[in-house]
Amino acid sequence: MKKNVAIVWGGYSSEIVISEKSAAGIYTFLDTGKYNLFKVKIDRHTWEVEHQGNRFPVNKNDFSFVVNGITMRFDFAYITIHGTPGEDGVLQGYFDMLGIPYSNCGVLTSALTFNKFTCNNFLKSFGVKVAPSIVLRGTDTYTPEQIAAELELPVFVKPNSGGSSFATTKVTTINEMKGAIEEAFTEAPEVIIEQFIAGTEVTCGCYDAGKGIIALPLTEVIPANEFFDFDAKYNGQVEEITPARIPAPIALAIQEETKKIYRLLGAKGIIRADYILQDEEPFLLEVNTTPGMTGTSFIPQQVAAAGLSMGEVLSDIIETEYAKIHLNR
Repeated sequence: MKKNVAIVWGGYSSEIVISEKSAAGIYTFLDTGKYNLFKVKIDRHTWEVEHQGNRFPVNKNDFSFVVNGITMRFDFAYITIHGTPGEDGVLQGYFDMLGIPYSNCGVLTSALTFNKFTCNNFLKSFGVKVAPSIVLRGTDTYTPEQIAAELELPVFVKPNSGGSSFATTKVTTINEMKGAIEEAFTEAPEVIIEQFIAGTEVTCGCYDAGKGIIALPLTEVIPANEFFDFDAKYNGQVEEITPARIPAPIALAIQEETKKIYRLLGAKGIIRADYILQDEEPFLLEVNTTPGMTGTSFIPQQVAAAGLSMGEVLSDIIETEYAKIHLNR
C-alpha cells in the first residue's frame, strides 16, 4: 500500500517563497508510483492541503483532512519549511507528539542549528573552526565602535535565526553598522555579527538513510556579487561548480568534518554545511538542516555528482525514518 506523504511547506518568515519552490522540487523528485503526495501549506493564517485541484483544511489535532466524508491521514511528513516553524524544532515537536515520522532533524538539533551563534559556538568546543562573532538581542546596548573594536572590519551582520541571506549585510565601515543591525532585527529577535573571512566558499551535503553517514561531493560557490546574497542564491548571479575545484585531500577533509558535525549534532535526514576555505583551512559558516530542494539547489547537484538519484535518496530517508517510528511502537 502506498504511503501518504505530506510535503510540508510555508512558514512564518520571508523564506516562504523559497519553501514553495523546494516543495515543488520534492514533489517532482519523489516516485508517485510509490507514494501518494500531498502539498501541505502551513503559515500564520492557514493549514491546508492541496488535493486534486482543491484545498482542504488540516485538522491540527491529528494532522488529517477530510475529503467527501473520508478522513485522510498522513504516514510521513517531509518538512521543507525554511525558517520557523519547520526549521527550528517547533513543528518537529508537534509531529513527535502525534507519532508521525518526518524527514529532518529532531527538536533539539533543529533548535540548536537554527540559532547560528549558539550552534557555531557549540561546534567550536569540539574543534570546529568558526569565525569570531557576537550576538545582539533587542535589549542589548552597543555602539558600532564597540563592535568594530571587538571584531575587525569588515563583518557580516545577519539575523541569528534565518536564511536565504535575507537582511544580511557586509559592513565595511562603522557608519554602515547601525543600519545593517536595524535591518537584521526586522527578520529575527537576535542578530549575529561575524568577522569576515576571505577565501573560497564551498558547501557539503550530508545524510544518513540507515546505511551510515554519507558526505556528498562539495560545491564551489562563486557569486557575481560581493557575497552569496539573495540574488546570487535565487536569481542566478552565481557560478556553482560541483564537484568543487579544490585538491582531493582538502575536499575529503571537509567531507569528514561534515560527517563529524552530523554526528555531534545528532542530525537526521539531509543537512548541508557551508564553509569558507582560507589558506586550505575550512571555517564553518553555518549548518542548514532544511536545505533548498529545487532542481538547481546544491543538494540535487551534489547527489547527481555522486551518481545517485534524488528520488532514491529521499525515498531511503522516508523509509528509514518511517521504520524507526514503527519499530519502536
